Amino acid sequence: MSILLSLQAAGTQLPDDMPDLTMAGMPTEAEMNILDLAAKGGWIVGVLLILSLLAIYIFIQRLLVIRRAGKEDESFMNRIKDYIHEGKVESALNLCRSTNTPSARMIEKGISRLGRPMNDVLIAIENVGNLEVAKLEKGFPLIATIVGGAPMIGFLGTVTGMVRAFFDMANAGSNVDVTLLSNGIYEALVTTVAGLIVGIITLFAYNYLVSSVDNVVNKMEARTMEFMDLLNEPAN
Repeated sequence: MSILLSLQAAGTQLPDDMPDLTMAGMPTEAEMNILDLAAKGGWIVGVLLILSLLAIYIFIQRLLVIRRAGKEDESFMNRIKDYIHEGKVESALNLCRSTNTPSARMIEKGISRLGRPMNDVLIAIENVGNLEVAKLEKGFPLIATIVGGAPMIGFLGTVTGMVRAFFDMANAGSNVDVTLLSNGIYEALVTTVAGLIVGIITLFAYNYLVSSVDNVVNKMEARTMEFMDLLNEPAN
């Protein structure tokens, strides 16, 4: 091949019927296919795929619920104050019932306890708030389990893959070659990568949901303080 390249560099015209040997004998590079790699991982990758789909479903479903809970009418508390000052308790309750937010349900419980000691009103509001937070965090334990379990399942695949590789090596005796061990090594490496990918992405999603819930809780606490301040205002 070096002779042909030298002739071409020198401007020598090669015969038309001479085959092009410049690329002959050159090995072609194998391309990495995601599906082929996943197939090498065996049933472990199937389990991780199911866990990832489950995590995606919970994340989207919880995200929609949390965002709805965080949307509030800025004039809500002002209207509640006006109704309370005017003595229109029933109108205030109807406004809370028509507003589908955790804060509105907390304020509704507080209004229904008007006339009782302030501590009783506050405890009633906090109890409703705890229930609302529990509703927002529904499914969080399962996501947290996937965060910790996916990498461990991937490491399990690593162990089973290495066991398979050494088992094949032991059965091959003296006829050990790289291709004989490739399946076990593929399984070991692919499952580790898959487990880490599922665990890391789910961890970020979980922390984002926790942060979103914290924002909603802050709004709930702010509305509670506004309502308690309203009750503590001196009568005109």
